Amino acid sequence: MQPFIQLRDVDIAFPVFDAQSLGLINSLVRFSGLHGRRAAGPAPMRSVQALHGINLSLQPGDRIGLIGHNGAGKSTLLRVLSGVYEPVRGEMRQHGSISALTDIMLGMDPEASGLDFIITRGIVMGLSKREAGEWVQEIGAFTELSERLHMPVRTYSTGMLLKLAFAVATAITPDILLMDEVVGAGDAKFQERAQKRLHDLMARVSILVVASHNEQLLKSFCSHALVLRQGTIAHRGTVDDCLDFYHANP
Repeated sequence: MQPFIQLRDVDIAFPVFDAQSLGLINSLVRFSGLHGRRAAGPAPMRSVQALHGINLSLQPGDRIGLIGHNGAGKSTLLRVLSGVYEPVRGEMRQHGSISALTDIMLGMDPEASGLDFIITRGIVMGLSKREAGEWVQEIGAFTELSERLHMPVRTYSTGMLLKLAFAVATAITPDILLMDEVVGAGDAKFQERAQKRLHDLMARVSILVVASHNEQLLKSFCSHALVLRQGTIAHRGTVDDCLDFYHANP
C-alpha cells in the first residue's frame, strides 16, 4: 500500500485549566464528599478550538506548503498529521513511515549521552537498536561531535544540541516528511551542509508538508499550499495562488 494521510472533518481542542480546576484539595473534596455528601460536580471545562473542520487528503507526490500567521494552526496541523494530537472529532487515517521536524529535541535527557539520544530517537522513529546504532558514525562526522557523543548532553552548548537534534531528525528517509520552521545552528560552513542535507531529504520523500514563512522555500519545494486562518483552511491551491490570497487578505 502506498503512503497516504487523510483527515475528515477533524477538530482539535485544548482544555483550559484555571486555578480552581487545578486545586488538589478542591478536587479531592469534590470527588470524595468529605462533608458527608458529594459535591454537585465539576464546573464545565472550557476549551480552546485549535483546528476546526479540517479535510485533507495527501497522496504520493504531494508537496504541500502551510501558510498563515503565527497562531493560525500550522504547527497544530503538523502535530495532528504526525500523530501527536488526536482529533476530538472527525477521523484521521494514514499509512507509511512519518518523520516530523517539529519537536526535534524530543527525548533529549540532559543526563544521557549524545549516543543515548541517537539510539533513543532511532527507536522512536521505528528502528531497532542495532539499526539506530549504525547512525552513530555518520551523525558524529556530520555534526563534528564524534568525541563528545559519550558525554552527557548537559555539557553541550545550545548550538551543539541543535546540531545533534537536526542530524538525528534527518538521518532517515521516511515516506512522509512533516517540517516546521527549522532552527539554524552552527557556523556558515555547517549551515551550508545542513541546508544541502535537508534539501536532499525533502526531494527523496514521497509526501512533503512544510509550514514556513519563507516564501522562496515554499515556491522551491511545494506545488500546492493551504492558507490557514484561525484553525480553519481558508484557501487551497497552487503556492502562488495561496500566497496571493494570503497577502490580499491579511
